[in-house]
Amino acid sequence: MINKNNTFKKEIGFDNELYLKLQSKNILDRIKKFKKLYLEFGGKLFDDLHAARVLPGFNPNIKTKLLVNLKDKLEIIFCISANDIEKNKIRADLGLSYDNEMLRIIDNLRDLGLYVSSIVITLFKGQPSAIKFAKKLENHGEKVYFHQYTKGYPSEVDVIVSDEGYGANPYIQTTRPLIVVTAPGPSSGKLATCLSQMYHDFKNGIKAGYAKFETFPVWNLPLKHPLNIAYEAATADLKDINLIDPYHFNAYGSLAVNYNRDIEIFPVLKNILKKITGEDFYKSPTDMGVNMVASAIINEKIVIDAAKKEVVRRYFRTECDYKRGQANFDTVERTRYLMAELDINPDFLNVVTQSKNISKTSNYPCVALELPNGEIVYGKNKKIISASGAVILNALRNLAGLGDDFDIISDDILLPIVKLKTEYLHSKSSVLNVNDVLTALAISANSNEKAKKTLNSIFKLANCEAHATYILSPAEEQALRRIGINITCEPVFLNNNLFEY
Repeated sequence: MINKNNTFKKEIGFDNELYLKLQSKNILDRIKKFKKLYLEFGGKLFDDLHAARVLPGFNPNIKTKLLVNLKDKLEIIFCISANDIEKNKIRADLGLSYDNEMLRIIDNLRDLGLYVSSIVITLFKGQPSAIKFAKKLENHGEKVYFHQYTKGYPSEVDVIVSDEGYGANPYIQTTRPLIVVTAPGPSSGKLATCLSQMYHDFKNGIKAGYAKFETFPVWNLPLKHPLNIAYEAATADLKDINLIDPYHFNAYGSLAVNYNRDIEIFPVLKNILKKITGEDFYKSPTDMGVNMVASAIINEKIVIDAAKKEVVRRYFRTECDYKRGQANFDTVERTRYLMAELDINPDFLNVVTQSKNISKTSNYPCVALELPNGEIVYGKNKKIISASGAVILNALRNLAGLGDDFDIISDDILLPIVKLKTEYLHSKSSVLNVNDVLTALAISANSNEKAKKTLNSIFKLANCEAHATYILSPAEEQALRRIGINITCEPVFLNNNLFEY
């Protein structure tokens, strides 16, 4: 254990309340310009863990708090691509398919009293899984619409803005002045849904507008600011690149940052909006965005450090995904290039060097975890408990102030779990993972005060850094992330088994 420090103060770089105030005001000001505003809502509504990591202090659910503040004025339309349903696309950080993630978000939004009025399955061309999913939703009483590919898109504006283009989509009935159009992931057809609705509205004599709720890239920070580079790392698989918005510079003579897809599509989008509304409302893609992130940063030094750490985390993730065959080499090279731009390397995370040193010395696979006070604890992969299970136990024992007291979970509890896995559930592995260890700890807490004190320390692990000297199984990686630990792994398989469990 190293870097021991007896005091710890959580460093905050972002003011949530200031952001909430400024972002809400911006949206309300935009609504006033139209009878109805379609707000394309990118990023994650719940659990925006990327934003929370790069903006220390950012509430990962602040966007839903903002929506709750505006709930009397808004309703929500959800979009999901039929292609993503067909491919069973997964949200990597939670391990949920896009369709299940959407259902989870809708339930959570309704629990907050928000009105989700409709679901649109976009890019539909008869995919069987999309039809099955729509039937499931309709059986639950949901209003489901199918939108197909827009005829003439992107070059034939006269066809796009006609009854053959946007007019071919069914009109979604809405009743409130602010319509938030969101999705469980990118490329889900949010923009096309907004424009299709605007087309129908204008045909019916309703003055509708479009705007885009954005978090990243941050338009009024420098192009190469670590916060913006961290966004590029997060979207390396999509090949998103931040650029200076040339339309904004030409219109206003000032620099603004946007990303390549928005800049590339702007001439088309501008022509479509003008064709629908008869007005030239926006002069640049940056004009379309509502983004007050920069104004709520209260300690830039902390944010810069956090953003650099995130780029390293993204590097390790892409390296491991490439090793698993889930990413291409271009994505790996992109994250390496972004690290070089920031003049950092993988050892920028303290736990990386420590885990490798401990593993090399002990000759065991290892997971190192940095506690909130800067102390580093570790766990090694042995016969009964996995390295990640051991490091969680060691970290919790430390946070509970129990030091090297190992009298927390008895063999009378651990061994029956091993027997259950191997003899009854026919698992090939007799090693207890993170979930097994926490289950054993919870059982022990009923009769053991030390175990109870240890378990009650689990919330202190949120936002801690950890690094494994091997690729963790999906189950272990998800378990650590649910606790809130920022886990990274060396792109090395633990063994030669082809199936990860």
